[in-house]
Amino acid sequence: MSWSRLLLTLVARSLRSPHVATSLLRVAWRFRRRDWWKQPPFLPVPSGEYVRWRMHTAYGAYDAIPPAEDVIRYARWAVKE
Repeated sequence: MSWSRLLLTLVARSLRSPHVATSLLRVAWRFRRRDWWKQPPFLPVPSGEYVRWRMHTAYGAYDAIPPAEDVIRYARWAVKE
């Protein structure tokens, strides 16, 4: 699975379930890069270095791509919905 495929899967799941969408958006906002408005691409997304570190700590590989179910499960757990 690629990051694009993961994103599309998460969008599709969010369209089917507003609770999933809310959880994913809240977690995404927490993971945003500090001062994101000061550097291109001017989007509130996490830094690549941080994502690689998170994947390494969670899956044991810097280039791992999590399954959509893991992302959704984490998001729902993190926001306690």
